[in-house]
Amino acid sequence: MKRLKVAGLNFDHMHMGDLLRLCHGNPGIEIVGVCDEQRERMRAAAANFGLPRARVFTDPDRCLRETEPDFVILCPATARHAEYVELVAPYGVHILVEKPFAASLGEADRMIAAARRAGRLLAINWPLRWYPSHVTAHRLVREGRIGRLQEVHYYDGNRGPLWHVADKVAVTPTEAMKRRSWFYRRDSGGGSLLDYLGYGATLGTWFHGGARPLEVTAVADRPRGLEVDEHSVTIARYAAGLSTFETRWGTFTDPWILQPQPKCGFVLKGEDGTISSYDYDRTVGVQTRRRPAARDVPVDTLRPPGRDPISYFAHCIREGRPVEGPLDPAIARIGQQIVDSAMESARLRRTVKLLG
Repeated sequence: MKRLKVAGLNFDHMHMGDLLRLCHGNPGIEIVGVCDEQRERMRAAAANFGLPRARVFTDPDRCLRETEPDFVILCPATARHAEYVELVAPYGVHILVEKPFAASLGEADRMIAAARRAGRLLAINWPLRWYPSHVTAHRLVREGRIGRLQEVHYYDGNRGPLWHVADKVAVTPTEAMKRRSWFYRRDSGGGSLLDYLGYGATLGTWFHGGARPLEVTAVADRPRGLEVDEHSVTIARYAAGLSTFETRWGTFTDPWILQPQPKCGFVLKGEDGTISSYDYDRTVGVQTRRRPAARDVPVDTLRPPGRDPISYFAHCIREGRPVEGPLDPAIARIGQQIVDSAMESARLRRTVKLLG
């Protein structure tokens, strides 16, 4: 099997290190280049994955010309996603963009159009898609275990984006770090709403079978001295009922170390039962009319190519298959509609019709 060549462009988001590690551990993939305007941000990746200096670039065009990758991983600040997709797509490469989709629906549509013109795959990676609990919950919904889905309730976040770096290595942020970070700048697409609502809205769309809400109501809390919010609550009204999506920078603990209260994840309510699906849990809780007492159901074992975004995307490229589920831009676009509507609702302080 011919190895696929991959290049990683822009290290604004710490998840670049996580995605490159998946590439490095995949025998069918070769990392042929990394690129960022600041060499310092690539130092750990170059050391971790044994990349020679010739594979480390500061000019993305030069990186793409010299390495000729089959696909590219993009991790820029949210407000630069469209810019980078439009830069990369003419080189005829497939593109995996780390979440969120974009800073606005208009920018998401620019990304979709650029990939379509190039005739290449575009995927938006949402790490929650690869949690066995949520995959299991989606399977149970599709199998009709709880009847027609009526409500999706989502609460998720972490202590904050500066409390960890790649591979979830913990650090202690300072106020100066916040002032320097794109995560805390409005014009770069910062804030907990943009960082985490896309997760809930996109996976919520997946659970809802692609349904769109009719209207959206949102409230966001921006602490004094910050440009962006650290907490938001969004209510989406569907034909089937109300779903809620809550984002939080400032959870009591990080869920990958110890689940905070409220627990991070999803609760799904159907006509005939409920499912609780929490991040990192090894079971999901299931209630049904036949068995009203909640019981723990072991999560599915995820196997390649459905175990992680890199093996999945490589499989789609090799087999000529479309990207499906939350990574599909069509599903993620509905999530972006909800995000844009929530931002507009929070700004106007009233309910709005779904935008776009």
